[in-house]
Amino acid sequence: MRTIRLALVAVGLCMAQGTPASAACVVLAGTADGFDKDTAVSRAQLALDDYIKQYKAENHLSAVTVSAMRAEPRPYWRGRVSENMMYHPDIVTEKSYTVCWQGVISTDVCTSGAQGCW
Repeated sequence: MRTIRLALVAVGLCMAQGTPASAACVVLAGTADGFDKDTAVSRAQLALDDYIKQYKAENHLSAVTVSAMRAEPRPYWRGRVSENMMYHPDIVTEKSYTVCWQGVISTDVCTSGAQGCW
């Protein structure tokens, strides 16, 4: 009987530890332009990295888990980007999801998005 009680206590502790804590998450994005798509992608990813650092500092967060998440295009000179102006395929890495389109002034513009959770 004692063995069964100890086993139940151990199972209860494992279940309590296995329950994930509720995480707060936010979608973060960075937009940049370039004279070609590779440059615009690189700059957008750098802008996203800079924004993540800024967000962490402003909100006093030490550990943030970042994963790729598609963000809506954030154009500089127009209200929205029509589908026929989008470049494909999108660029997806472990930590960012980048969409690009034909710019008005710059040849290429990209927005990199991510989800940050803590």
